[in-house]
Amino acid sequence: MTAPDQSVQNGTRLGQTITETIARSGGRTTGFDYMRVGLALSIILWHGIPVSYGPQVEIAYWRGPLGDAMHFVLPMFFALSGFLVAGSLDRCRTLISFFGLRVLRIVPALAVEVLVSALLFGPLLSSQTAASYFTDPRFARYFLNILGDIHFVLPGLFETNPVKSLVNAQLWTIPFELQCYLTLGGLALTAALRKRAILLVLVVVAQSLWIWHALSVGDNGGSGGASGPVLVIAFLCGLLFHLYRDVIRLHPAIFLAILIAAIALSALPHGAYYLPLPCTYITVYLGLLNPRPIKLVSSGDYSYGLYLYSYPLQQAIAAYGPPTRHWWASVGLGVPAALLVAVVSWHYVERPALGLRRRIPALEARLARLAAPRHRSTASSRAALTAIVSLCGVGGALLFVNANSELACATVLCGFGVAIVRGRWGAGKEP
Repeated sequence: MTAPDQSVQNGTRLGQTITETIARSGGRTTGFDYMRVGLALSIILWHGIPVSYGPQVEIAYWRGPLGDAMHFVLPMFFALSGFLVAGSLDRCRTLISFFGLRVLRIVPALAVEVLVSALLFGPLLSSQTAASYFTDPRFARYFLNILGDIHFVLPGLFETNPVKSLVNAQLWTIPFELQCYLTLGGLALTAALRKRAILLVLVVVAQSLWIWHALSVGDNGGSGGASGPVLVIAFLCGLLFHLYRDVIRLHPAIFLAILIAAIALSALPHGAYYLPLPCTYITVYLGLLNPRPIKLVSSGDYSYGLYLYSYPLQQAIAAYGPPTRHWWASVGLGVPAALLVAVVSWHYVERPALGLRRRIPALEARLARLAAPRHRSTASSRAALTAIVSLCGVGGALLFVNANSELACATVLCGFGVAIVRGRWGAGKEP
């Protein structure tokens, strides 16, 4: 009798688990680096269509195969973020350090981009005089973008472009990214990150509720095939894959089957709403590949800079009139310009800002002392506070998914407040 095939015993015919794949690569793969840049570039390529020819032409492309392919991009971005940010949460001792790192990663580069748009692009390209430009209320409101309160218009800017007046349409995803971080923070205070089956149920319920909503109101998926709640669900799916990384297996055959199913789903009415889960598998599978790095991906993370600056630059190119209002001009000039600015942003804004993270532990310790409970609570009061925190965390997540962002923020923040009273705000490690 022959011994069974060792590969069958080890389960390699079904592929390796995510944990095994990460361990085999030494904990660092280049696939995610390539994906960040590739997804960012795909958005620039797409935006060359409306920026050059107008929204009506873009709508025509959305109804074709190219539009179906673009349905994948933003959910993949958010799934990638959920998977990687969950790992960052695991490395944080408390939510103070977690949110501190998120602020350092997002806010400084966003603030600089807003300043560049308002103080450089605006005065140079506005049709208004300098006096009227700087006194227009829209100028002051534009700085609220730094806080995630998104405003797209600066006075007199891009008024004759095919996409009229929009300075940076890509910023519409910023509030949903912030919602994802708040959701993760709220869930970290609950049992959802310690008992992963709870998160699994939450994701299934959230996905089901939003599909039901789409079918009941006739929503076609929003701009880009992915409205904000779909992006939040994709983020939660990325988090789910991180928690189940010792179970989920990666294999070319599984990847191909899921890719074919996702392509079929994207072509159906409301198909974009079914994509978060398959997009997450596709994202994690590709992200954990380890191709040879090239200079573009090994010298820095330029994806955020590409995201922030590409649209204003493409609008500025289109502002010069019909000679530059062609897709090839928007992309041929916009991609090198955005990449150049992204390199500068990474090396002179983003990376120096991330260097400030060494100061977070001291701030964390100080805030922990200030928020330490001053009284001894009973077991029943601790249990009641824990139940309130859990309800706020899970309830906030479901409200975010159902596009009730104001109530969701209030609910999650209430959970944070109760957690401080309870005296525990750890980052919610897995067992």
